[in-house]
Amino acid sequence: MPDAAETRSKPAVAHRKKARTLLVQALYQWQISDYPVNAIEAQYRADNSGKIDWDYFHEIFTGITLSVDILDESFVAYLDREITQLNPIELAVLRIGSFELANRIDIPYRVVINESIELAKKFGATDSHKYVNGVLDKLAHKCRKVEIDAGA
Repeated sequence: MPDAAETRSKPAVAHRKKARTLLVQALYQWQISDYPVNAIEAQYRADNSGKIDWDYFHEIFTGITLSVDILDESFVAYLDREITQLNPIELAVLRIGSFELANRIDIPYRVVINESIELAKKFGATDSHKYVNGVLDKLAHKCRKVEIDAGA
């Protein structure tokens, strides 16, 4: 059983899910408006109350916007079309998933893919979750080879 310090430092799964949901929306807004990242984050913090993992939101949102070219390059080889042809929701979800696969090894790759699929189902076109699944699965085999080979 985890001790009190572990429980406090680890955000609840529901709080992280809420943060991911807001991340898709914030990235969508950033992608189509090119509005300043800090202004978008401030808007989301002001407009959303409740228990949300804001540390995670900040880390992922700023991390993606600062390294967008590197992230896009990591999965572009697995696309069946030009990146400019992607639906903005699919692109946002792929960016979140690719960032987590590359930078958050504390989150198992299966969780990253599953959460990305759920986001695509919630916000994307009818079959976008299948597309997201395929791309992130291929990327996971590149980014998380040791984890996958270990059967985790």
